[in-house]
Amino acid sequence: MIPLEHIDTAQVPGGDELRLMRRGADFMIQLDRNELMNSRMSGSEEALAEMALDRLGPQAASAHMLIGGYGLGFTLRAALARLGPQGRATVAELVPKIVEWAKGPMAALTDGCLDDPRTVLRMGDVADAIREGRGRYDAILLDVDNGPDGLVRDENDRIYTREGLAAAKAALRLGGVLAIWSAAPDGRFAKRLRDAGFIVDEQTVRARSNGKGPRHTIWFAQPRS
Repeated sequence: MIPLEHIDTAQVPGGDELRLMRRGADFMIQLDRNELMNSRMSGSEEALAEMALDRLGPQAASAHMLIGGYGLGFTLRAALARLGPQGRATVAELVPKIVEWAKGPMAALTDGCLDDPRTVLRMGDVADAIREGRGRYDAILLDVDNGPDGLVRDENDRIYTREGLAAAKAALRLGGVLAIWSAAPDGRFAKRLRDAGFIVDEQTVRARSNGKGPRHTIWFAQPRS
């Protein structure tokens, strides 16, 4: 069996430590004993971008997307594959080491997506990007922490509060979509989205791109007119 190798450790601002692990060609990011991300499981992260763009219709190719959390880059790469030359993907990443890992030990996996001219990297909390982005984005894609029931950082919870959802709604352009990834369904959060003035489409997506693996939840929320 190929041994598990500890590559590096990152401190989450206001939170715990993340560990970058590698087994052969596979990368994992762990929090304590919890595996947050694995390079073998890209399906639901790719679906976050692809299914959001499907909902934008003709404006998808030129959309400005805000992606909360780079992670292993699957959502960004899926977005860039569908965006045209006029499209843009702003990535808000809180942890500097995540970007260092993407450009260092995981450079082959990253495949140059952070150097794409359509990519804008913003270091900092995605909640700040949302609050400052009134009417700026066609889509906001949130793969932050473990979903509304966070693990990594208590402050992440503010994104999913009534005030956080109101800020996201205000940051969307007409016809825009807020897409939120979660490790598990959450009926109370789905109700909170509807109470915040969104039409909600809850989808279950497999973790692996081949349609296998754990089931994850994505909420696609569009403001009611």
